[in-house]
Formats: sequence, structure tokens, C-alpha cells
Amino acid sequence: MDAVRFGLVGYGFGGRWFHAPLLAAARECDFLGVVTSSLERRALVAADHPGAATFGSLEELRAAGAEAVAISTPADTHSRLTDEALELGLAVVCDKPFALDAAAATRTVALAQRLGQELAPYQNRRWDSDFRTVRALAADGALGELTRFESRFERFAPNPGPPAAGGGTLLDFGSHLVDQALVLLGPVASVYAEWRLRESGLDDDVFVALQHDSGARSHLWGSWSQGAPGPRFRVTGTTGSYVVDGVDGQEDALLAGQTPATLGAGWGAEPAEKWGRIRRGDAEEVLPTLPGAWSTFYPAFARAVRGEGPGPVDPRDAVATATVLDAARRSATDGGLVTLSR
Repeated sequence: MDAVRFGLVGYGFGGRWFHAPLLAAARECDFLGVVTSSLERRALVAADHPGAATFGSLEELRAAGAEAVAISTPADTHSRLTDEALELGLAVVCDKPFALDAAAATRTVALAQRLGQELAPYQNRRWDSDFRTVRALAADGALGELTRFESRFERFAPNPGPPAAGGGTLLDFGSHLVDQALVLLGPVASVYAEWRLRESGLDDDVFVALQHDSGARSHLWGSWSQGAPGPRFRVTGTTGSYVVDGVDGQEDALLAGQTPATLGAGWGAEPAEKWGRIRRGDAEEVLPTLPGAWSTFYPAFARAVRGEGPGPVDPRDAVATATVLDAARRSATDGGLVTLSR
């Protein structure tokens, strides 16, 4: 297939480390360059990706022949830029949070459907090594019927959390935490949440409890100020539990300058000391972690643009995640349980 001509909007932390290297490494994508007005970031693009261009606007990118674009800008610009790109005839990948609320997410998904444009939220952490392992355990019944999913993104930072334009910890970490819970356990019937508001007014130390339609429960934590992070996952079923510590290593690999192109088949592999454990009372079994596969997202999206397969993430999933996050915000603000209507 002909490579899809791809651009990127934004070259902050996310654009530089989570999108540009993966776009440049994907044979299915022809990475044209970056839309940014910052002289400093234009210089970084030139240093990181010699030959890639920089553009002053989406219109300039489209005029250069782009067919698709990834949006990696502050959260409060995502909906506007995604809609603008769709209206220019571009297929769009939008980073998390896809939108600030479910109403905005719904409008954007409807716009893409009306225009016939491919659209996907960038839920790359569906392809984390540890979450791929959890899904495999669920699929083969290794833990019996799943009853509880405990998931954490907890870090310790001196100036925690994204800035105001990022929307706070609930939207930042919660977009991934909730998406993974929905993928694993399905639709949600009710939501309870707690948070701590920082002096800035933004939330941190977020806890979200989900009751799924299946009867299973998800307990989700997100924090930028946790001195003692808990397990990344503890997944409990009727016959055992799976526990894994630490975080998927693909982010560290990208920050170290590695890509799927440089590591080849070694991309996403986790060392044995980071493997998780299946526990059944006193019995414990170390389980090799499946390789992480962020490298599959952009090739799958490019094939969808060419009509050669489904997109990597259904855009309607972004609406489902935003609906749960809206309910979590109401619960944390007002107190009490929020029941989701069907």
C-alpha cells in the first residue's frame, strides 16, 4: 500500500516523544513534518527529524499534501483542532483526552461520520505490555471469571500534574485508566470518584470506582504526588489474581531515543525482573509479560485510511470514556454515586 502522508500538530512532550518517533518509524506512514509556531520547537524538529518540514497552520500542512494528522496539543485545543482538520479533509488521530467532555466528543465523532473521515483517539496504552498480558489472561480464562480490576498511574513529581490547559489528573491519567477498564470489563452502570484539589484548583490523587454491567468492579487511581506507588495492576478473578509492578517500558525507550525501527523485534520487550505474577493464595507463578506494541497503532490507522482494515480504536470509545469521566467529575465534586443512563 502507498504510505499515508502524515503530519503532526504540536511538538511538546507528547508530540516529540509519543508521536513523531512512531510516525517516522512506521513504513505505512510518510512523516511530512510538524505544525508549530515555536521557533525553539521548529529547531528541535529539524534536529530530531532531518528532512521533516515545519508548517505554520493546518492549511499549510494540507497544501503540502498531507492526508492525515495527529493532534498532540494542550487538551483544551483538541476538539477545535480535530474538527478543523476533519473539515480540511484530513484523517485525524487525537491524543488524550480526546475532548474535555462527552458532549464535545460526541460532536466530533458525528462530524467525522458525516464527512466520511477516519478518526481515532490515541489510546496507545491498550498496547502496553502489561495490559496486553492482562487481556490475554482474561481471554484464556487463566484467572477464572474476572471480578475486580485495580489499575494505577501513580508518580511522584515536585510540581505534579499537567497545567491548566491539560485538564487535570482525572482527564490526563483517567483517559487511559477508564479506557482500559472499559476494554477489559465492558460498559459501566455506576461511577463513584474522589479527588484532592491542589492550590491551582486542578485535581490530583484521583480515585474512581466503576460498577460494570457485568457485575465486575474497577478501582482506578491516578496521582502525580504519590510517594509510594502501588502495583500497576492487580486483576482478580474467581481462581486467582495477577499482579504486576512498575510501568510499561515503551515510554522510557522512546525517551532514550529508541524506536521500533532501531530495536526491531526487541521493541516492547520487558526484562524478566519486571514480569508479573499469578497468585493463588500462597502459590505464585511468574508469568512472562507480552511485548508492548505501540508500534502497531499508526500502521493500523494508515491501513484504515486506505480502506484496508478497521481503525485501531473506534472513535465511539472516546465518547464512552468521556461519559464515565464526566460522571466521575460530578461524583468527586458533589459526592455520592452517579448512575449512568442507557
